[in-house]
Amino acid sequence: MKRRSRTALGKRLRTCGGFRCIGVLPNWDDYPEDAKQAVREAETVYYPGPLYENVLRTVGKRIHPRNSCHFVGNKIRQTDLFVMLGISHPKTRIYYGRNRVERILVDFRYPFIAKTPVGSSMGKGVYLVTGPDELDAYLDRHLPAYIQEYLPIDKDLRVVVIKGRVIHAYWRIRAEGEFRNNVSRGGSISFENIPGEAVAFARESALKCGFDDVGLDVCFAHGRYYVLEANMVFGFEGFRTANLDFYGILAEMEENGLL
Repeated sequence: MKRRSRTALGKRLRTCGGFRCIGVLPNWDDYPEDAKQAVREAETVYYPGPLYENVLRTVGKRIHPRNSCHFVGNKIRQTDLFVMLGISHPKTRIYYGRNRVERILVDFRYPFIAKTPVGSSMGKGVYLVTGPDELDAYLDRHLPAYIQEYLPIDKDLRVVVIKGRVIHAYWRIRAEGEFRNNVSRGGSISFENIPGEAVAFARESALKCGFDDVGLDVCFAHGRYYVLEANMVFGFEGFRTANLDFYGILAEMEENGLL
């Protein structure tokens, strides 16, 4: 018996034959009636995007991926989640209000990391603060302030987890003269000597957080692994370098009943 087609809004699953991807349109009335009916009848709606996720939850739909739109690009929410779940994460504090310099310097010593807390990606909005002038410049542009301890690392591990399965992992090695490991900042990719315990740590962290489609950045420092960040929108350079087809992997997972 042929399995009934499932309904997706976003294009993530466009290569998966068991899904109908109807697109993310700006107005509900823009959808043809058959597409509206498919959404109404669906128990789970896949990749609805931030425009429709909360609306669909409100009318009783299950959403895949879970916990994506609420945490995408929001470092404050991610930090709160990691800390609440007891997931190892660099010491991080958020500062509102007055006397931020004084309060920050009670909690941190130079150097430390300052970040744009919402909406930054690809290494943008990440600053190495080594002294008062850099801190003042950051605080002039950011409220709240998102301050994080500096970890002495020269690489981190990107682990991509889909529905609890690790589909890829690779090192991101920082470029000379950089403090960020992002490939977009000149970092290189390596598949050598990837520790199984790091991959297992990333997978377990994704499961705890309820992240169904995520690229977790993890690193090793001070004798333990840390989750640095969760990326719900991630680049495919690591897949291309390994000659892996991300969408082909999703199609294979769907064929095997894993989506």
